[in-house]
Amino acid sequence: MAGIKRKSTGTSAPEVKVKSKKIKVDKPTSKRESKHDVKLVKKSKKTQEESSDGLKESDTSEKDNGFYVFSATDGADVDMSDADTSEEAEEQTAKSNGKTHKRKEEDGPSKKSKGDASDSKLTGLNTNNSREAHVKQKALAKERKAAKPNADIIERSKKLWEKLRLKSHVDKDERKELVKELFEIITGRVRDFVFKHDSVRVIQTAIKYSTMEQRRMIARELKGEFKVLAEGKYSKFLIAKLVEKGDPEIRDLVITEFYSHVKRMINHPEAAWIIDDIYRAVATPEQKNRLLREWYGPEFSIKGLGPEGSDSAELSAIIKASPEKRKPIMDYLENQINSLIQKKLTGFTMLHDAMLQYFLVCEPGTEQANDFLEHLKPDPTTKEGEEADNVDLLKNLAFTKSGSRLMSLCFAYGTAKDRKLFLRPYKDTVETMAFDQHAHHVLLAALAVTDDTKLSAKSIFSELLPNNDTMPEKVLNLVNDARARTVLLYPFAADAKWLLDDNTRERLSELYTIRQTTSKKDPNTRLQEIAKNIEPQLLTAVTARAADFASFTFGLQFMGEVLVGAPEVEPVKRQEALAEVARLSQSILDSALPASAGDNKATSHGKNMLKMLVQGGKFDASLKKVIPVEPALGFADLLWGQIKDNIADWATGQGSFVVVALTEAEGFGKKGEVLKALKKEKKQLEAAAHPSGGQDGVTKGKKQKKGGKSEIAPRGNAGAKILLEKL
Repeated sequence: MAGIKRKSTGTSAPEVKVKSKKIKVDKPTSKRESKHDVKLVKKSKKTQEESSDGLKESDTSEKDNGFYVFSATDGADVDMSDADTSEEAEEQTAKSNGKTHKRKEEDGPSKKSKGDASDSKLTGLNTNNSREAHVKQKALAKERKAAKPNADIIERSKKLWEKLRLKSHVDKDERKELVKELFEIITGRVRDFVFKHDSVRVIQTAIKYSTMEQRRMIARELKGEFKVLAEGKYSKFLIAKLVEKGDPEIRDLVITEFYSHVKRMINHPEAAWIIDDIYRAVATPEQKNRLLREWYGPEFSIKGLGPEGSDSAELSAIIKASPEKRKPIMDYLENQINSLIQKKLTGFTMLHDAMLQYFLVCEPGTEQANDFLEHLKPDPTTKEGEEADNVDLLKNLAFTKSGSRLMSLCFAYGTAKDRKLFLRPYKDTVETMAFDQHAHHVLLAALAVTDDTKLSAKSIFSELLPNNDTMPEKVLNLVNDARARTVLLYPFAADAKWLLDDNTRERLSELYTIRQTTSKKDPNTRLQEIAKNIEPQLLTAVTARAADFASFTFGLQFMGEVLVGAPEVEPVKRQEALAEVARLSQSILDSALPASAGDNKATSHGKNMLKMLVQGGKFDASLKKVIPVEPALGFADLLWGQIKDNIADWATGQGSFVVVALTEAEGFGKKGEVLKALKKEKKQLEAAAHPSGGQDGVTKGKKQKKGGKSEIAPRGNAGAKILLEKL
């Protein structure tokens, strides 16, 4: 702040005495402050006016001039007499105490003011008061708790629960005693425990360590309360504990109380999960039908009021028996489905079953069926990175039996644009789906009916076969899994019995019938195009991990299918993979690889794979001949280079038919060399074909003892016999 200088005048103005009131200032906190602080006094208006006439603003600040004064504009003056008086008083006090006061900035700590002391006393009082109040509140809460009914037994049971829940700190014998004591407390009083959030845990622990008869006792005591328990935030877990062992009596007690309340319970935030879990994992087929039928209308909620006939939940059968009820049933079911979807409760198996029943009743191509598909489709205007509202629904549908069938039918009946939209939500879930027992059917459906093979290959296999170093390991894991390998090998062996189980074949046959009218591309062409898209990655995986694939049955079958499939793709990579297999041929035949040691099945599949590769194609059962691939694989030359030094062992052992294939392979130019080598080992071939004392598998003429095993003569090597005929 700029300082103000007084004008220098020849004659000084006469002093004017002005009475002014002193401004009260708080006491200083230290002696130093009390000595140097000054008191401000107010001037009268008259004095202020006189002083302002003789003032002139300065261009420099007070700091620049080396002194500090109050600004004249503040209208304040300094009463120096007061400052001197206070200073003298402090010096006298210091002398009387025998102390000297040093005027330095590093003086000792300041004294606390009276106000601070009073504040600390109030704080202490408040702390004491709050502590006492808290103690009183706790005491009051204890009194109220003790006044509640069964307070003593609940408290005792909770102490037992505290011990029982610590598994590692309680011996088996001690636990038995604790459980016995606990059941003595709760027997006959189970209802008093289950409706409180803390004591219900006691019952859950009792169920955990109970016998089946004790479980039944608890269930009988709770009869009539299971619906209420299912709606409780904590008590619902008690029902889950009761039914987890699958006891028929307990199951029937629980489920029968859910009848006529399905609509209310499936919309309840707590009960919905319990009723769906019981429906999925515990209920019998008849009970499932009864629960699902309640989705079709109020009349199905009360037994006896529904349409006469069977208790089947097949909606098509119900409508066929009562065609006039089609519209009210479909409207009611649609409202139920929409209600749960709007609430985003889309993970219920019961919901997926109801949706499938609804879609199966809709006639393909009708407005009702098209509207249903339209509601299932994700919003096509959704930008990349955004998620449509029904993405969770589509993902959840894929992982249940009915839901996966529904999604497969959606792929089959949908247009090319619909299929593209249906594939979009599964972008980051494909690998999980491939390993799931239900979800992998959705991937197979997409591969079976989608005409845009680039889209299906990119959407599905870009995640399963990433372009990085982890790809061979991922392929190995896929082939090791019974479900995932069907997705991987479907383009190569779509009709192989060893690849697909009965359930999968049934699903695919349903889709094959539908795609005749909804897909345009030839099925074989579709599969070949997909195979060409993924062949390079699979060849790389075979080359990198050939020994691992050769160590188990499905790995050998996988290598055979991949090496024979799409031969025109990546010929260099294919030759590298074939060379690696030829190098391991002896180990494959002997099951000498670490993971396949002593595995006869691996040996059998290994020689079959080698035989197929030598022949250069698959055997067609309908034509009863081998169909060689174009261009030729050339594996016979690679194999001959590896086994020619051990041709006798191969011809007389497990690989005899592989040698036979060498002598019959088309395009193999060294057949004469093979036959020449075999002639040198003719005696070994004869010994293998006709072992001494053997009659080629015919039983000996000795009469066997009753109950004894018939002696079988050692059989000759069938492959060696064929080779002898060729010599």
